[in-house]
Amino acid sequence: DLNEVFSSIEETPIGAASIGQVHRATLKDGTPVVVKVMYPGVEDVFRGDVRTIKMFCEVAQPVHVPPLIEIEKQFMTEFDYRRESEQLDRVRRNMVAADISGDSSRLCAIPRPHLDLCTKRVLVMEELKGNKLVVELKKDMERQMQRVGKSLEKFGDEEAMGSSFSKEFALGENGPTSEEYDTFIGLLDAKRRASNFYSALYNASVGWLPGAKRRTYEGKSSLPINHARLVDDLLHIHGHQVLVDGCFNGDPHPGNILLLGVEEGRPQLGLIDYGQVKILTKEERLLFCKMIVALADNDRQRICSLLKEAGYRSRRMDPEIMYKYARVAYDEDNEELTEGKHIQLYMEQLHDDDPVERLPQQYIMASRVSILLRGLGHA
Repeated sequence: DLNEVFSSIEETPIGAASIGQVHRATLKDGTPVVVKVMYPGVEDVFRGDVRTIKMFCEVAQPVHVPPLIEIEKQFMTEFDYRRESEQLDRVRRNMVAADISGDSSRLCAIPRPHLDLCTKRVLVMEELKGNKLVVELKKDMERQMQRVGKSLEKFGDEEAMGSSFSKEFALGENGPTSEEYDTFIGLLDAKRRASNFYSALYNASVGWLPGAKRRTYEGKSSLPINHARLVDDLLHIHGHQVLVDGCFNGDPHPGNILLLGVEEGRPQLGLIDYGQVKILTKEERLLFCKMIVALADNDRQRICSLLKEAGYRSRRMDPEIMYKYARVAYDEDNEELTEGKHIQLYMEQLHDDDPVERLPQQYIMASRVSILLRGLGHA
């Protein structure tokens, strides 16, 4: 009986996803929580959809079949919220132990699940007070464009961007680094403090005169958010999960990343949705670490050797194709590397040049994390 557990549940959901929706609620002891409820019959519908996609890919795009098999296996874990709550709890405890998650001074917050209240179709957890990361970053861009007298629509035009905002941020080819952002934010903060000091002097003197209008103060929330730092933090967090803990969220898409503390001027990442958690053994992590080092050193021979050791097999085992696959799957993608093609089309081209017979299944979700976070960084 819901009334034995909750004192109230909001009927209108605050969010919805592919297999369920989320409602705010209050426990009997007054604790505010969110409740994720699975849609009836969604598991059967999903299994049918995946089966159809696999059949299509087997005929039209066989290069996508191996990843689909692994992704399907991971997706199937999403249909038991008890398991998701245990995965959420495990990742959260790992992040707290690493001093990465916790209070507002840490890199991120991860909600605490109420394990005793979770069932196969219901997940009860702490609510993170924040908005979607992409929403908050867009709001931040709007504030900063207004500050320099431009509109966000003009910001979308490359010529206007190059002549105003880019110059102020000293953008390089890949945008400002987190250190460059910090320098710029520091300058704006000094200007803000000086303005507030002047306003305080004015209000304490002229502001007391009859008819004088008192000056307002500018809070820290007016300062830009360090976008580059947030991307760096996301890479650090997920890198630790993959390489150190061997227990990571395989689905860190933008909808699963929140931004908390914006109004207080202390932005912090909030990470949600742990239905697709992948586990890597110590041996698998060690091999993957070796691959990352080889990629960083651009050691082609070592990269191909490690990829083969991981289980990669293709018809001709062409070293050039193997190198390109590892580079795109685990490291980077840019117009030069992908020859100006979309990453999906480029991977299909690699398959056409040397058809893949087997991919390293244990690293498919790690590759997915890499590609998703790179996409966020490019944006």
